[in-house]
Amino acid sequence: MKVIIQGELTDLNTYINAERTNRFKAAKIKKRQTDKCAVAFMPIRTKKLKLPIKLHITWVCKNKRKDLDNIMFAKKFIQDGMIQSGLLKNDGWNEIAGYVESFEVDKENPRIEIELEELG
Repeated sequence: MKVIIQGELTDLNTYINAERTNRFKAAKIKKRQTDKCAVAFMPIRTKKLKLPIKLHITWVCKNKRKDLDNIMFAKKFIQDGMIQSGLLKNDGWNEIAGYVESFEVDKENPRIEIELEELG
């Protein structure tokens, strides 16, 4: 099962700066990014997954200006979006067994490609 989130998600440095400025600003970012991810998972939300799953995430960025660890922070939004959409009830150890991540650059079409591998 594959899901594509168009564009990029907020990176860790941007999120930390928002928290330091105003906690409500950070909360707004989290809500907006989680909503964006939830919408991407809506078409498959009724699928019964064999848990746990492993997430294979390809971060297709518009350039190489951000550090990889700052980009990967957005997994939080992805997992919360999976819960918000109804695909998962929780994002704990019983549901998510791990990640395989890779990075690419496509300045014309940045996106996040997420493939769900059922392990259960």
